Amino acid sequence: MDILPNGDTRDVVIIGAGLSGLSLAWALRRTGIEALILEKEPRVAEPWRNRHPQLHLNTHRRLSSLPGYALPKTGPGFPSRDEIVAYLERYAYETKANIQFETTVESLDRDGDQWTLTTDRGPIRARNVVFATGKENTPKIPDWPGRSKWRGELIHSAALGDVSYYAGKDVLVVGAGNSGSDVLNHLVRVPTRSLRVAVRHGSVVVPSHMFGFPIQLASPLMELLPAWLIDRMLADTERLAFGKLERFGLRKREGGASRLLADGVSPAIDNGFVAALQAGQANIVSSVDRFEEDAVVLADGSRLAPDIVIAATGYRTGLYSILDHLGVLTDHGYPIMGSNGAALGKPGLWFAGMAPRLSGYFRLARRKSPVVAAAIAQSLAASRGPSVLTTHAATPALEPAE
Repeated sequence: MDILPNGDTRDVVIIGAGLSGLSLAWALRRTGIEALILEKEPRVAEPWRNRHPQLHLNTHRRLSSLPGYALPKTGPGFPSRDEIVAYLERYAYETKANIQFETTVESLDRDGDQWTLTTDRGPIRARNVVFATGKENTPKIPDWPGRSKWRGELIHSAALGDVSYYAGKDVLVVGAGNSGSDVLNHLVRVPTRSLRVAVRHGSVVVPSHMFGFPIQLASPLMELLPAWLIDRMLADTERLAFGKLERFGLRKREGGASRLLADGVSPAIDNGFVAALQAGQANIVSSVDRFEEDAVVLADGSRLAPDIVIAATGYRTGLYSILDHLGVLTDHGYPIMGSNGAALGKPGLWFAGMAPRLSGYFRLARRKSPVVAAAIAQSLAASRGPSVLTTHAATPALEPAE
């Protein structure tokens, strides 16, 4: 496929064939706009394939469908990694997504009233560019002093792999937030020789189920409330489910919803690791201060010699190298955008799937994709006249009940 056929300028180019990019392309087609999706990987859902095989969504099946093609209603409440891979593959096929694989965007520059994308396969011009690469695109490992000299194994939680590998090993997990809790929920089911968790700040922890009810199903209703009230509800839920986690060394932390909205930090979901703390199977230790050749030195001066350190230390958007010169990112690399995904002060630049919510990214994509698509269609109509756009007949969306 020629990425710049006849020298044309495309109406919309979407970067990323993940759940946000695919659902936005579907929504745009319903307005009469055929978007080109650029995907750096050789196939759909490659990041999901690379995650550990034990992975399940933290969002319930009923909240995890994209518009136009529903996730099958049968199966466990929280879909597995492999089920999500199969679903995204099928979604791309059923919605006839126009994807160009193995294409990496290297830079983006304004060219008059258009944008020029420089890719490893040549330039592309577009009137509108949408970044749908995900808020958690690039694993982040802190640059701890001495890290390069340490002779043990250091990995990010994204590279966890099959948890049977950790049987009989001394494991140190750094971080007990959302990704750390996911790692711990699986590791506590493995007979490690030792399992410790280095914590700098406490986490807001909620159980996956309470009285047999999946807590996450309540998130759409909770999102209708002010953040301060959700913070209080999450704190009360934590206390009711676990008592005082400070007894086991896990510091109290407020602001579960506020932190999510401000910094993108999700509450930790417990599915076994708190019980392991209570039973002494896992232990909380001080935060990591530095590495030495044969030891990890903690902030309280104690020294550990784990076989493996798993850094559950979060992700970055990975947008700095492409967008930093445009002034559309915060200091943490998050996009500065309006409620419709438009980059503030940069006409024709948009973001999708970058505003996390308690109900998860799938529901966010389903609800926001039509909003972003309508805003793009309106922008194109204003610049070229409404007669340019012709609305395609809408394909009924197969939406699961919420």
